[in-house]
Amino acid sequence: MSLTRRQLTSAAVAAVPLALAVSGPARAAGRRRTLYIAGDSTAAQKYADAAPETGWGMALPFFLREGLVVANHAVNGRSSKSFVDEGRLDAVLAAIRPGDLLLVQFGHNDEKTADPARHTEPWTTYQDCLRLYIDGARTHGARPVLATPVERRKFDADGNAVPTHGDYPAAMRALAEAEHVALLDIEALSLALWQRLGVEETKKYFNWTATEQDNTHFNPPGAIAVARLVTGELLHRHVLAPRDVRRLGEEIPASWITWPPPPAA
Repeated sequence: MSLTRRQLTSAAVAAVPLALAVSGPARAAGRRRTLYIAGDSTAAQKYADAAPETGWGMALPFFLREGLVVANHAVNGRSSKSFVDEGRLDAVLAAIRPGDLLLVQFGHNDEKTADPARHTEPWTTYQDCLRLYIDGARTHGARPVLATPVERRKFDADGNAVPTHGDYPAAMRALAEAEHVALLDIEALSLALWQRLGVEETKKYFNWTATEQDNTHFNPPGAIAVARLVTGELLHRHVLAPRDVRRLGEEIPASWITWPPPPAA
């Protein structure tokens, strides 16, 4: 199936993001630059009723300079397709301005073959949907950035961290190269991090509680670790300049993460 923006976009649902400005006074006169996140639950803002679950987008402002705003539109359970179908990409594009960034991370829910509302095929519809984000950002004078999906916590019997996303990361890498889009290879970097930490230590980074063993979603240390990977890649890929980032080599206390009350219905 070949998808076009006209076929997929609608104003049916307007996303209500939580826009987070890095603490401190505005850096300079004039409009501040904004980094928009389009993604799924691994990046999304979490609220008090979900604590200690933490999306990496919640920790990203800790690594960005004052005045560089994060507008986190990532939402639990969305795929590259359903985010568009629900009008959430339209909401982002209605707000985005020249010079802004659109950081796109999908894959976890695109893999759900039993759910036609979310499922995409890596080398066809997944790439088609991602092109909508790329083209939309560029049409508005913003810069698209693709991020391969962060890895789950999965190890084989020998203690090796195992990839779980099939062809989706490879399809995104190929699309980024074809479309000349900056790529943050968070899948590869997170897999290497989980391998380095090992089977037991990684439990401290995921949402493992007394009642839950969640190997997909993060707690505060995990979200901070992944946000550090994202920021490092933004710097390494020359999406951000050294002056745009801070604290990459510093310890970030988990206590900096806060969960606001859920938004009113």
